[in-house]
Amino acid sequence: MGVHMSNQELKKLGIKAPTSESKYKSQKINHNGRTYDSIKEFHRHLELLMLQKAGEISELREQVPFELIPKQYDDNGKVCEHACKYIADFVYTQNGETVVEDTKGLKTEVYKIKRKLMLFRYGIRIKEI
Repeated sequence: MGVHMSNQELKKLGIKAPTSESKYKSQKINHNGRTYDSIKEFHRHLELLMLQKAGEISELREQVPFELIPKQYDDNGKVCEHACKYIADFVYTQNGETVVEDTKGLKTEVYKIKRKLMLFRYGIRIKEI
């Protein structure tokens, strides 16, 4: 199932059409006070909303943080390294299972490491769209 809209169709729905590209050539979309990093991520959001409305998924959440490595302290108790986090685009329940999903275009090296840490720390395989 795919939901694809032109900039004109997005505008008719009151969705701010993309105005600039990121360093990875994706276009951000602003909708209902939330910024989606790409048109692909926004389309997936719409698909997941339809699946939730149809009862195929539940408990849909967006931008869910997972701590991969906790912050580190020096001998004086000061933070010397901030926590390392992975932020999932979407988390939902499907057939009693929790699904962690990321809408990916380019898989950066940082993302690949975080994907491995999610599996190591939480036993979660990220579903890549």
